[in-house]
Amino acid sequence: MTLPLNLIGNTPLLHLAQIGATLAPGVKLYAKAEWYNLGGSVKDRPALWMLRDGEQRGHLRPGMRVADATSGNTGIAYATIGAAMGYGVTLALPANASPERIRTLRALGAELILTSASEGMDLAIHTIRDLVASEPERYFYPDQYSNPANPQAHYETTAPEIWHQTNGQLSHFVAALGTSGTFMGTARRLREDNPQIQALAVQPDSPYHALEGVKHMASTSLVPTIYDPAAPDAILEVTSEAAFTMARRLARSEGLLVGISAAANVVAALRVAQTLTEGIVVTILCDSANRYLSERFWEESDYAAGAGI
Repeated sequence: MTLPLNLIGNTPLLHLAQIGATLAPGVKLYAKAEWYNLGGSVKDRPALWMLRDGEQRGHLRPGMRVADATSGNTGIAYATIGAAMGYGVTLALPANASPERIRTLRALGAELILTSASEGMDLAIHTIRDLVASEPERYFYPDQYSNPANPQAHYETTAPEIWHQTNGQLSHFVAALGTSGTFMGTARRLREDNPQIQALAVQPDSPYHALEGVKHMASTSLVPTIYDPAAPDAILEVTSEAAFTMARRLARSEGLLVGISAAANVVAALRVAQTLTEGIVVTILCDSANRYLSERFWEESDYAAGAGI
């Protein structure tokens, strides 16, 4: 018998054959399909590790509520895993989170505090910190931006899976920076396996962008403490328009409906792959498009041009 929490991890690695059709013969582009996780995104991994770590340390106890700030996916992970583990969940998130995410969170029973969209994640973080400080015995605050269990989840699961799935042959790892947990934990483990692997981070090209859940580190007032700016071999910037275009291309040429940050990862990974004569480039498809289908960009029809990519 399979328990719900056993459905976290061991996601497939997909060959993006159509997107990479013009690459050099010795170059392959792959992506981890993280919507196969129980809660539908890569955030299930750190959410599970942070809650289990909280229990082991005695910080999360029966009757307490899990409280954190989120742009959506981590919140859905908390709500999904919290339900499976028997914990209530309270979340602060910007009011411009997609309607699909808000409905999903409410369906899972999460209590939501919607904060000003113009203040972004920074206000959501301050809001939840104030709430937890007011009733510390009621709430467990995983603090995904500062909790070492966040990158550790990827060190222990995501990286070994990629290593195994590529038979240790990957040459480049590309991932967006949000909390930075996916990038930091995966890159650290992969470099231990092979110091020659290049680890490349992805961020928006400006503070004003539509890449939900991705941070422009130079402009945020709250840089995650788990993030080490010396860790990336390079930082690749992606425009919102390029991510939208890639999301449509992936849907219409690969049959893959993915989210906006996932598409941004593929934009950056493809750029890297186009510079190589041989190598294996791996990136992360953070979630599927089912949390973004109300976005207007899906109605555009210029996907084939690949403008900005």
